[in-house]
Amino acid sequence: MAHTPEEIVKRQHEVCALYGAEHCPAGLNSIVGVSRNFDSGALPLHGLRHSLEGESSGWFLWAGEYSSDDDFFQPVHLAHVVEDHPEVTDYLGLPPGWRFLIAGQHVDVWFDRTLLSV
Repeated sequence: MAHTPEEIVKRQHEVCALYGAEHCPAGLNSIVGVSRNFDSGALPLHGLRHSLEGESSGWFLWAGEYSSDDDFFQPVHLAHVVEDHPEVTDYLGLPPGWRFLIAGQHVDVWFDRTLLSV
């Protein structure tokens, strides 16, 4: 189910308020690192956000197990993630230093200070 940009921003604000985080939206033209297997249906879905740099939103998203392979993440415009993966869209307003994990109905969201020192 597609949401309007206004609905997306409202839901992102709600998520940020729930976890006591400042809303820090990324532009739809910004770049997200997305794993090659993100569309595979593998769970859990992971997201973490480093500091914004250049065109990068700071977000890295993957499904299942993480890999340190050089080609594990592919650059994708945030607009494609929002369109193709509404299940993660609500969390993409969290600021740098935040992480999330989604496994069906189970969701974890937490602050990870180490993401800010990378």
